[in-house]
Amino acid sequence: MKPYFAHESAYIDQGCEIGEGTKIWHFSHIMANCKIGKNCNIGQNVVVSPEVVLGNNVKVQNNVSIYTGVTCEDDVFLGPSMVFTNVFNPRSAISRKNEYLSTKVGKGATIGANATIICGNAIGTYSFIGAGAVVTKDVPDYALVIGNPSRQTGWMSEFGHKLDFDKEGKAICPESGEVYVLENGKIHKSVGQP
Repeated sequence: MKPYFAHESAYIDQGCEIGEGTKIWHFSHIMANCKIGKNCNIGQNVVVSPEVVLGNNVKVQNNVSIYTGVTCEDDVFLGPSMVFTNVFNPRSAISRKNEYLSTKVGKGATIGANATIICGNAIGTYSFIGAGAVVTKDVPDYALVIGNPSRQTGWMSEFGHKLDFDKEGKAICPESGEVYVLENGKIHKSVGQP
């Protein structure tokens, strides 16, 4: 018995590694040589192109396309109908498979519905890409970005709450109570109390 679930309408090509507890739903296609971690959820009508790597507990909502060159670390959320690209200047009549650019999505990042990630960019850990955003450059860890082209409008906690920093550069997540410190344009969690 397989350690994962795949709906009878899903297609899984040869050479794929799929972790225990993962679920693959209706009309999805997992293409050759993909690596999908444990406890992932692959929604309906998802395409995972050859050699894509998804970590553990990755949630892929309906109608998502994940193209060759994409790596998602653990706990990534990919919202409905978001899309990655893998060629910067595609043309139908010109094969550019040797020009695929890689895209890395860091641990715990969220990419909202209908967002587009232009290839060759890194999406930081625990960053939050708003619905419909078009990402054209690297996104820092914990950053909140929105719009087209996307621009940073704030910072997010690991629990997905917008952080409000005081004049000392400290913010507290309202859900977890964890303290975040903003120094030199970067965020880290405080090891002590506020």
